[in-house]
Amino acid sequence: MSIKPAIYACVPTLYDAGGDCACPDGGLSPALPIIAPNIAALWRIPPDLVRTRLDEEHTLLFNPTGQSGPVVVNRSAAALLDGFCSARRLDDFALPSGVDPADGLSATQRLAELSLLVSGPIAPTLERRAPQTLTAWLHTTNACNLACSYCYIDKSAEPMSEETGRQAVDAVFRSALAGGFRAVKLKYAGGEATLNFKLVMLLHRYAKGLAQQYNLDLHGVVLSNGIALTRPMLDFLRDEGIRLSISLDGVGETHDRQRAFVNGKGSFTHVQRGIDRALAQGVTPFLSITVTAESADHLPEAVAFALDRDLPFNLNFYRDHSAIAGPVALRADNERLVAGMQAAFALIEERLPQRRVIDSLVDRSAFHEPHEYACGAGHNYLVIDQTGGVSACQMEIERPLSDVFADDPLGEIRLHSGALKNVPVTEKEGCRECDWRFWCAGGCSLLTQRVTGRTDIRSPYCDVYKALYPDVLRLEGLRMLKWETALH
Repeated sequence: MSIKPAIYACVPTLYDAGGDCACPDGGLSPALPIIAPNIAALWRIPPDLVRTRLDEEHTLLFNPTGQSGPVVVNRSAAALLDGFCSARRLDDFALPSGVDPADGLSATQRLAELSLLVSGPIAPTLERRAPQTLTAWLHTTNACNLACSYCYIDKSAEPMSEETGRQAVDAVFRSALAGGFRAVKLKYAGGEATLNFKLVMLLHRYAKGLAQQYNLDLHGVVLSNGIALTRPMLDFLRDEGIRLSISLDGVGETHDRQRAFVNGKGSFTHVQRGIDRALAQGVTPFLSITVTAESADHLPEAVAFALDRDLPFNLNFYRDHSAIAGPVALRADNERLVAGMQAAFALIEERLPQRRVIDSLVDRSAFHEPHEYACGAGHNYLVIDQTGGVSACQMEIERPLSDVFADDPLGEIRLHSGALKNVPVTEKEGCRECDWRFWCAGGCSLLTQRVTGRTDIRSPYCDVYKALYPDVLRLEGLRMLKWETALH
């Protein structure tokens, strides 16, 4: 009886890669490597291969210096892999008992495609790809109906005008064309974007016309606290294919402590009502969960809320900002943060979702593909405030470096001497030799700068990342074992 080697790799989607939180993504379209392995070359097991036994038959494999994400294999495939402890040709494999030779060769080729077998120099390199999407934060209003403990916006009642909004969209498309981007992603934000929703509708329709004119893809997302959402708003989002991101930091008092109304009253019941209203109108909101010292111990409740409703979500670590009162008190110490995250992972393991979650579980870390920048700030991202000023990051919105009248605002951001230096992970001290460097990409450069005074050094959350990576890989392996193997 033939025992066929089985190899399961979950192909991420653009949604997995970008998510819908406030932070900019890297603008890369996810893709597992498509290579034709040289059968005649000498191949071997990578020295830092991560192996995690999932059950008696299946093992999770992940090469942290490879080109693809986690992979689940059965016992026959694992046995084929073990035959490459010493370098050999792909067709010179040790055939496990009961495995057809043709299946064996096909499996070894697939292992090579997924970076589970490597050839050539041991030192890993990253094949750089140009980002395909230019993302822009449009600050549609500076007004908000909440006073969140970690908010960095100096709020006022000032809205973005229709004229400034059109100029902002024009500026984004000018930079997209100048930079050779294939898509534009607009994040309608604030303040609270729903407080100026007529402008959101107008600008998106205007952007659709420009996208058609210039043959560019257009993606839109509204960043909201979920309180003022109405059915007509949700109908518009659904009909236009605009995604919705809602901030939810916990259940009940946990959320209320971080995200209260201006008068101090909690907002959780209002946010819950908005989320359920969105679902009723056919809109699936993405939940952005900010983890602070006040909420770290209660993460399982927030995750359970998302799983109960089958909602995508991410867990973002708090970022220091000079405008925030008591920033150190809001940042959880590493031990407490790890414990809270592991408690949330334990809950996820009990209720493994069908949707892929590994790319959104550990702050700025993502496993959809190796990358050298944790975000697109300074590379493929613009933040345009309500007056038309252009900044490199929404947490730097008070420091505009250009404006919507520039021929190419992104080009000016890239060249500005005062811009945030979002350096690649390969240039960060403490990161250059780390096996995990192409998956965390060194973390948020702005956070690192504000805590350490430098951007070319490892993240303050580095030890947290390293502590959690084995857990998230195992969790993804179990999820794939439950759902991906069932599809084959």
